[in-house]
Amino acid sequence: MQRMDTAPSRGPSVECRDIAIKRGDNTIWSHGTFTIPRGTITAIVGTNGAGKTTLMKAELGLIPLSHGTMRVLGAAPGERNSRIGYVPQSYTNDIDSNLTAEQSVLLGLTGTRFGFHPVTRAQRAKAYEAMAFIGIADKAGLRLSELSGGLRQRVAIAQALVCDPELLMLDEPLANLDLASQRTAVQILAKLNAEFGMSIQIVAHDLNMLLPILTGAVYLLDGHPHYAKLNDVLDSRLLTHLYGTKVQVVTTPQGDMFVTPNMSESAGERDMHDAGEIARFRHHGGASAHAGAEGEAQ
Repeated sequence: MQRMDTAPSRGPSVECRDIAIKRGDNTIWSHGTFTIPRGTITAIVGTNGAGKTTLMKAELGLIPLSHGTMRVLGAAPGERNSRIGYVPQSYTNDIDSNLTAEQSVLLGLTGTRFGFHPVTRAQRAKAYEAMAFIGIADKAGLRLSELSGGLRQRVAIAQALVCDPELLMLDEPLANLDLASQRTAVQILAKLNAEFGMSIQIVAHDLNMLLPILTGAVYLLDGHPHYAKLNDVLDSRLLTHLYGTKVQVVTTPQGDMFVTPNMSESAGERDMHDAGEIARFRHHGGASAHAGAEGEAQ
């Protein structure tokens, strides 16, 4: 795959200054000041209802800010959507299961599934290129109803990639997938980032499968969004306070890390903290990392 845009935007992927969002009289979150560096793979984490999908929709210009300013790929939200690929959580439920994989991917170029819209040879070539990159070119003629959940998710990613985005957003892309399909999806995201420097954002509940590829996270804590590099987020004090249940960050003798609510005392190196320490951690000091992607561990 080669990016069609010969003049990609410069600077950070996302910049937020004191942003807030309300739904009616209810403030979803506020006082969000952070920068997501270009070329990073970023998780968006928080409890149910914390506003993770809301943040993505705000970046797309679908939900207005009630306060503050946001820049996405150097412009106001919504202005650079042609450079953004988006995979919603409900993709596999909303898409017409009678469409073929190729027809579904082409929607990323035609922008609609309704009515008759002639497709050019160039568009078909782009769709094939995206499917080949994802590894589903041989499934082009199959209907979505004939594909497994993992393959349908790969069709959704191919549809988001067909426009050669600079920023790829995925809302719970690993939900309801078996372990093999999750691993394949993560490998695809790692390849996109490594080969094209693509900025990627992933709404996720379980970080474990994503840990090898993440560079940082936006975490929605106490009604405020923050960004930090991954090593700052992988702190059991922060994660315990974030999720409202005791969480451990475990490192195995081989150096692999896992985030878990229940591990034995003898498993790996434990990083546990009492309730008093968690309360003192409310004002997390390492949450304003603004360094560029260069030199960050993948």
